[in-house]
Order: sequence, then structure tokens, then C-alpha cells
Amino acid sequence: MKVDYIVVGLGLAGVSFCEQLKAHKKSFVVFDNSSQQSSMVAGGLYNPVVLKRFTTVWKSKEQLDLALPLYAKIEKELGIQIDYKLPVYRKFASLEEQNDWFGASDKLNLSEFLSPKIIKNNNLAIEASYGFGEVLHTGRIEVKTLIEAYVSDLKNKGAFYSDSFQYEDIRSKEEKLYYKGIQASNIVFSEGYGITKNPYFNQLPLNPAKGELLVIHAPELQIDFVLKSAVFLIPMGEDLYIVGATYEWKDLSNQVSLKAKEDLLNKLKKIINCSFEVVDQVAGIRPTVKDRRPLVGRHQEQKNMYVLNGLGTRGVMIGPYVAKQLFDFIEKNIPLDKEINIDRFI
Repeated sequence: MKVDYIVVGLGLAGVSFCEQLKAHKKSFVVFDNSSQQSSMVAGGLYNPVVLKRFTTVWKSKEQLDLALPLYAKIEKELGIQIDYKLPVYRKFASLEEQNDWFGASDKLNLSEFLSPKIIKNNNLAIEASYGFGEVLHTGRIEVKTLIEAYVSDLKNKGAFYSDSFQYEDIRSKEEKLYYKGIQASNIVFSEGYGITKNPYFNQLPLNPAKGELLVIHAPELQIDFVLKSAVFLIPMGEDLYIVGATYEWKDLSNQVSLKAKEDLLNKLKKIINCSFEVVDQVAGIRPTVKDRRPLVGRHQEQKNMYVLNGLGTRGVMIGPYVAKQLFDFIEKNIPLDKEINIDRFI
């Protein structure tokens, strides 16, 4: 079999890069063994504002301008719904926070994302005497549905392999790569935390962080917005809500922990005062980087091997942006943004 690309890893980075390949009529196959769960357990929130400091997310407008049309395209092609438009309400803890919000909403780069109005809390199930500020242009991507549908579509096309990728079986000859009967012009590794086992890119400074989420059933809560306070509360429909997330740098297993559950519940009980039931708990390892920028670029010696990684906690927004950057770099020789280029660590 001859293809233009082999893609290793089908989380948000892999899906985003596959979409670039499809848009430019490039042939490809995907290898993914489902060992990395960060995308599958992600809350999926897209939010252009850092709500601790009231600042914009890095390149948030450019990211949203690429991401939202891409998810709409996938919805249409696969016949699924994955993009749920939801406002984000930031709970205020004091009058000082209200004033900080007003100041931020007047700033040029924030005014299109922050509503200047204070929303009063009329929900008896929520403790919020100082009200909320509303973030605009936000929502949630149902990442699990996206990836499951994407895998199914690739399987139907004979373009998906659920095998573990064996790096030692790659052969290179006359600017082509050969892997188990497949000839490819390029390989893109988008393996998330799995990059630590990749001999070509495991020297990159990934700083993995385990994240855990709860799913609760809370019929009395009745909110149709994302609530941000000490934790996020994200409505999923049918009185189900995602509660998250934790950060853990020592335990890098995909196993859920009692410690994380108790931490999330303690924070949740300071926000809501209605009864609820925990119905699920999930964990995954986020591929984060010390400078909070993705890892994108070409191997120094193997010139047709590339990496697309390090999306961290905002993969829903960043994935399409960095995937386009990498495709344009490979196919059009357009330089990568220096902030994401892996050359910064070499």
C-alpha cells in the first residue's frame, strides 16, 4: 500500500491533522491502540479566556476561527452532533473580582469575549451572592463522540489500524518510509503522553499532568451554562454534569483515585448546595509542556518524520491551529510559529 502519510495517534491532534490531509486530498492511514485517554476523557470546553487572570488564551481568535468551522464540517460529514454552544459563567467571589472583570471587559483584546454585564444569581442550588460574568463564543465539543465516530469512519475506509506502533519496524529508503507493507512519504506522530516511548521524539520536554473528572447526576441544579469557580461544572444534558478537573504530576496512571474524587467533591460542595450523585469518574494524562506551548516540528535527522503534540488542557481549540501550521510547513514550506517549533528545545 502507498500513502502520503502515516499518522500515529488519533486524539484531538491526530483528528485535526487528518482533517488537513482530507482537505488537501492527501492519502493516509492511522495507527492508534487507544492507550492514551486524555482526549477521550477531556471536558471538551472551548473558552478563549483564562478565567483566573482575565486574560486571553494564546492566539484564541485564530484558534476559534479554525476550530469551529472544522468541527461543523465533521458534524456534517459524519452525521453527528459534537459542538454544543454554551455560555461560560465565571462566579465572582468578591466585589473586587467584579471590578477586575469590568476592567478586563474594556480591554481591546478581551471586549469581544467578556460581557460587561453582571448576571445575578437566581438559582437557589448555587452559592453565588456576587453573581457571574459571562464569557462569549464558548461551548463544548463532545470529544468521545467525535473520536469514536472518526475511528468508525476510518475503519470503514480501511484506513485505521488498532495495533500498537512498532518504531523499530520503520525502514527508510530513497526518501520514502516503509512500515509493515505500507510505503509513505511522511509520518506524523501525534501520540500525546505516548511520545515518552517514541525513540525519535522522547527527548522533548513533555511535562505530563494527570487529570480526573467526575460526572454527577443533579436534577435540582438545572443550569444550561458552564459554571466556573474552583472547578468547572459542564452540563451534558439529562441532569448530568462534568466536574473537573484535577492536576497531578506524580501519579501518571490512567487509574482514577479517591484523592482526586475527594478534592473535586470538596470544591463542588462550596459551589452548589443541592443533592447529587456521582455516576462516573475518569482519568487521563494530559500532554503538557513547561512553556505551555505545543510541540510541533520535524526530526533533525529523519526529515520525513514529524511531531504534533503537547496540546495540554486546550486541545479542542489548539488542535486545528497547530495541525494547519504543521501541514503548511510540510507541504508548502511555510515556517512554523517559533513559539511552537520544537527547535526551541534543541
